Amino acid sequence: MIAIDGPSGAGKSTFAAELVRALADRGRASVLISTDDYATWDDPASWWPELERDVIGAYERRHDYFYRPRIWVDGRPETGPEQWMRWQPVLIVEGVTAARRSCADRFTHRFWLDGPPAPERLSRTVARDGEADRDHLLRWQHFEEGWFAVDGTRARCEILDPGQ
Repeated sequence: MIAIDGPSGAGKSTFAAELVRALADRGRASVLISTDDYATWDDPASWWPELERDVIGAYERRHDYFYRPRIWVDGRPETGPEQWMRWQPVLIVEGVTAARRSCADRFTHRFWLDGPPAPERLSRTVARDGEADRDHLLRWQHFEEGWFAVDGTRARCEILDPGQ
């Protein structure tokens, strides 16, 4: 299991997609799950037991699994339809809180991307998600700062600089 963590707009999703492609090029099948499939503006972190139950537990038992990612309807999150995932030898969990202290020892690799300074990361996320979400994204950045400080996430990860 691989965790890819860091603040929003740091390039985690891009790095994760590149890792999936690189593994496939080497004949290694993988599954990529994003914390964005669970996190919402009002619940940025406490959803983890659902991911544990639906994905991580099944992965560790080498079972295929179903999970229900969030979908956004009229600006509100709802539980989406079941997604069936076939077990693969590599599970990548990407997103804010992926390498959280409570489960870090279960991951074989934990990677961290810092990305650019916060204002540039905010610009990236607004460009991706839309101007209407700017205030949410700014509050999210403040959540991340507090979360990472208390959790100590970066200290237990291998720091990556995808620009190198």
